[in-house]
Amino acid sequence: AVAHAFGVMLDVREDARALLAEHYAASGLEFNAARLRMARVPQDATLIDNPISAAPGFSIGNVHVMAGVPNIFQAMVASVLPRLTGGKPMLSQSLRIDRGEGTIAEALAALAADFPDLSMGSYPFIQNGAYGTNIVIRGTDSARIDTAMTRLAALFPGEPA
Repeated sequence: AVAHAFGVMLDVREDARALLAEHYAASGLEFNAARLRMARVPQDATLIDNPISAAPGFSIGNVHVMAGVPNIFQAMVASVLPRLTGGKPMLSQSLRIDRGEGTIAEALAALAADFPDLSMGSYPFIQNGAYGTNIVIRGTDSARIDTAMTRLAALFPGEPA
């Protein structure tokens, strides 16, 4: 699926096959066809070292594929972390609105259309028999979030902060 998503071929990589062959020879286990499948890696991917069971993971583009067994994953991710780059931190603000989601949906849709660079979440609730909605606005630009929150608060004056 990952190879397909990147439009490349998936095949047994000789370097991955060699790692597995060495591991299974040392452990006295048969290196059979089922185990050989672990050497299938997308074309142009970079192998991720697996110091525990030798079955390599791989990185292609911004996707990193590793083992799902927690202790093996931890060992593998340690070699990937230095290559990861962080983006801008995600920021968020929220406003509680004591009105049902259906009542405020149209105004929220208009606000969201004015701020396509921000993510707006609507989280309905019932408290003491009354409907309400928590609105969460997320993005990386604090000034844009502040502007959107000011507009949101103006749409629903008198709501708790």
